[in-house]
Amino acid sequence: MSTYPNVTETKLMIQELVTIPSPSGLTDRVIRYVEGLLYDWNIETKRNLKGGLIATLPGKDNREHRMLTAHVDTLGAMVKEIKDNGRLRLDLIGGFQFNSIEGEYCTIHTADGRGFTGTILMHQTSVHVYKDAGKAERNQQNMEVRIDERVASADEIRALGIEVGDFVSFDPRVQLTDHGFIKSRHLDDKASVAILLQLMKRVKDENIELPYTTHFLISNNEEIGYGGNSNIPPETTEYLAVDMGAMGDGQSTDEYTVSICVKDASGPYHFGLRNHLVNLAKQHHISYKLDIYPYYGSDASAAIKAGNDIIHGLIGPGIDSSHAFERTHEDSLKNTELLLYHYLLSETITAK
Repeated sequence: MSTYPNVTETKLMIQELVTIPSPSGLTDRVIRYVEGLLYDWNIETKRNLKGGLIATLPGKDNREHRMLTAHVDTLGAMVKEIKDNGRLRLDLIGGFQFNSIEGEYCTIHTADGRGFTGTILMHQTSVHVYKDAGKAERNQQNMEVRIDERVASADEIRALGIEVGDFVSFDPRVQLTDHGFIKSRHLDDKASVAILLQLMKRVKDENIELPYTTHFLISNNEEIGYGGNSNIPPETTEYLAVDMGAMGDGQSTDEYTVSICVKDASGPYHFGLRNHLVNLAKQHHISYKLDIYPYYGSDASAAIKAGNDIIHGLIGPGIDSSHAFERTHEDSLKNTELLLYHYLLSETITAK
């Protein structure tokens, strides 16, 4: 017990996950990767029609179920326009600002499965040419993709096989530091996916009998708002989203504790489940913070909005600079994984 969780394994799994391109709408490759891991661990899975993956671990009580979810889809973009200057205009996938991807390396994914690298830049990047290079607005009109090919016209781009509607993924630039930090794009929410995978593997490896049959949804449409709004078994009473804790001015969440969300833009989360999670954290000496995320929605809130009669909650590791240059620390990963482990072994709040 003293060596659990193995946060090094969790970090290496995060590193692997973030390097697999998976903007919302182009998630089959990462879903297949997760599906393969669970198959190797002899964990039952099935796909829903939306392309998400549901893994199930049987429990002692099959009358009342739990469901946990984390999402593998990430922010990204699509080719909006093929420009006459041999560059691409983008349309964003997910909620973020153009300034957060300026200068980022990217890959254009063609419909036939090929990839072309490029860089996302302001059209007015060169200070030697454009007087307003620093002042021009970072928006769809001004930003473009410079493709790493000898192209100078729209026709030459199309000759490569690139077309409007092709997906664009961003280079994660993942780094594991000597002092326990992991910084990368797409920690939202691949950090939590790795945590859920580590939990499932431990339950299976150690033949742990869960008190309730538990489903794990690896969602693939959360960033566009509807990854977790369906495929919830009718026996499910508790639905816990495992996502990122939002940090910034006025927030209590940090990079070292597990963040327990009490309210986001969708409204308050279930008071009883929140208190249950807090009591578990106190009982097992797990460092946590309660917080409100003002501009945020989760797969748990999507499930509630879809009309599901469930008890919903939201927790996750604290992520700095969310939807931009993200970073967290292994302590936050560890505290999140420990709280989830003890939650899986606890009674539901309806059973108390």
